[in-house]
Amino acid sequence: MRVKDKVTIITGAGSGIGRGTALLFGREGAKVVVADVNEKGGEETANEIRQNGGEAFFARLDVSNREQVKNVVQETI
Repeated sequence: MRVKDKVTIITGAGSGIGRGTALLFGREGAKVVVADVNEKGGEETANEIRQNGGEAFFARLDVSNREQVKNVVQETI
């Protein structure tokens, strides 16, 4: 996978497929923004990535809110 040192924003990363994707990208060396409305799940995912040697931070994000999406993207770049 070609994500090493790339910045990724994974939505729905607090659980399920989103969490699995975030963990995979973290293992592959991406810098992961764990985005979810579920703060507890999102923080758990980000912590797991960091515990495994990856770089991640959590951003609370409701993807139905255009302003929140714009803000997370701006904070990321």
